[in-house]
Amino acid sequence: MKRYGVDLSIEFCGVKFENPFILSAAPPSDEPDMVERAFEMGWAGAVLKTTSVEGTPVPLAYPMMSANAYGRERIIGLGNIDLISKYHIDEIEKRVSELKKKFPNKVVAASIMGAKKEDWQTLVKRLEDAGVDIIECSFSCPQGSMGEKPGAMLAQSISATEKVAGWVKEAAKRVPIVIKITPQVTDIVEVAKAVKRGGADAICASNTIPSLMGINVYNFVPIPEVNGKSTFSGYSGPAIKPITLRTIAAIAKEVDIPITGTGGPVTWWDAVEMMLVGATTVQFATAVMHYGYDIIDDLLDGVAFYMKDMKINSVKEIVGKALPNIVEHDELPRDKKVVSSLNEDLCIKCDRCYIACRDGGHQAIEVDKETRLPQIDEEKCVGCRLCVTVCPTSALEVVFKDK
Repeated sequence: MKRYGVDLSIEFCGVKFENPFILSAAPPSDEPDMVERAFEMGWAGAVLKTTSVEGTPVPLAYPMMSANAYGRERIIGLGNIDLISKYHIDEIEKRVSELKKKFPNKVVAASIMGAKKEDWQTLVKRLEDAGVDIIECSFSCPQGSMGEKPGAMLAQSISATEKVAGWVKEAAKRVPIVIKITPQVTDIVEVAKAVKRGGADAICASNTIPSLMGINVYNFVPIPEVNGKSTFSGYSGPAIKPITLRTIAAIAKEVDIPITGTGGPVTWWDAVEMMLVGATTVQFATAVMHYGYDIIDDLLDGVAFYMKDMKINSVKEIVGKALPNIVEHDELPRDKKVVSSLNEDLCIKCDRCYIACRDGGHQAIEVDKETRLPQIDEEKCVGCRLCVTVCPTSALEVVFKDK
């Protein structure tokens, strides 16, 4: 896909995508008419919501959504107690076939989960026969670590991850296998290495984070309340993007395996960040649920204009470009002094920087009694950047000076 003269197409595991943006396995990809609408709007592909073999119980409970808000932003983080799709493989294989007939140039992927080897391999074979382009395996839902630890996620076990990835890859004859992992582990790199040892083609990094969304302090029931009870939610949305960036970067720096990124992107900037640390494609769910499928226009325009501005001709040039700048703490340069600097024209004299520095920093800011402008004592200032983070108008920045 060419947009404003730049090439947005990219290849992932040998599959051609017209742009890097796809729907992740979630409610926005759980109905065929919804996926068709997304394709017509410009999304390059979709991972159909996770399916299972016939007879697998899917005991959905309602209400299932909750969110954390801040200021006017209603969803900085979205919690859900949703499960896999209520549609089993018999329905999903039909949808895959129909979508590929209608949209041969779009990438139709499907997400699967099983309870035993036979289930995993049956799902792979049936989806391949239906014409699916990519199979994503959910190792990050609490279906159990194949008996190793009931109630845990499969990807929380190194041995089970390698074993089941091997089962799935063994059954696949032509379709790339992507393993979706969880960030809720001690060492994400070891999980990624297990995925590669198992023979899988790529990793999806990563998924929601198990969370407790809040408590009603008057009736003592967690949120969302389901007739007086609740459970842990999967936390998604922009609040978890920093965790996702770290997860992708850690894998990309240590394991030679393609990555599709998901977990928090909303804007084209978010997507570029994920690609800069190693993701080839970027999956969206919460952003679509909040703002709709038509965010694709902003994503495509934003990345295209960014590439033109940066003189980048192909989107694949973005992938991994920031990785050399991520180093261990003891490798950080320390040869310059860092101090805060104020742009007086932008300052609204709210005193937030003064309070933050006084009670959480180095007491390096005072307020001028006449002008009420912050005054920075460069002898005390160490450039911690706390004042910059609390300033509502970007009136402060840190500058580097020779020691």
